[in-house]
Amino acid sequence: MARVPGDPRTLRAEPGARITVVRAGQVPYLDAWAWQRDLAARRTTGDIGDVLLLLEHPRVYTLGRRADEDNLVFDAAERERRGISLHRIDRGGDVTYHGPGQLVGYPIWKLDGPRVVDHVRTLEEINLRLLAGIGITASRVEGFSGVWVEDAKVTAVGVHVSARYVTTHGWATNVDPDLSDFAGIVPCGLADKQVASIAALGHPELSVDDVADRTVDHVAEVLGTRVEHAIPADLGLEIPAPV
Repeated sequence: MARVPGDPRTLRAEPGARITVVRAGQVPYLDAWAWQRDLAARRTTGDIGDVLLLLEHPRVYTLGRRADEDNLVFDAAERERRGISLHRIDRGGDVTYHGPGQLVGYPIWKLDGPRVVDHVRTLEEINLRLLAGIGITASRVEGFSGVWVEDAKVTAVGVHVSARYVTTHGWATNVDPDLSDFAGIVPCGLADKQVASIAALGHPELSVDDVADRTVDHVAEVLGTRVEHAIPADLGLEIPAPV
């Protein structure tokens, strides 16, 4: 299929190739980041195809490459008291939060060239359709990434694309996290914006697993492909020991 700017079906280097989906449950942030780097290296050499990790994290704040530490509201003592870790990473964007009740998606995909904006828009489109499918009217906001309901962000998007066009990082959709944890940061550096969750928008009955089921369907639909399911061990990923 010929490249068509803006068309997610032509986004990947191998359009139509199956995507392997790994639903891993709750994974500590640094373990999942190590998984991404390992998978990205193997995707770069062609040892594996495109992979999507779907998981949750324990409470953590992450700082993107150009993040301003002034956007951290809680100091180290308060973060420790609340059990929230902090890591600086290589994605774009400012500071964000991950925690239980949030579905995180990490696409490890090889793109058909330097299509970073198309990649971000594709991840947004997956989540726009997800929310529309459960009766939530969401949209993009000009000048900002992510998926919004009015001025409240439901899905945050922050990605990294290597020089060989392999993606890491991705999106985080608030299903039913503890929204009070967002008080410890200025989310994405946007002081005048809010955060929302699927539960707070009228759907407390949906679990992270429910939302993951729907997300997988929309990934296949938006990318114009099929998916196959795997467990971490199928891809040689070491499952972290319980804390």
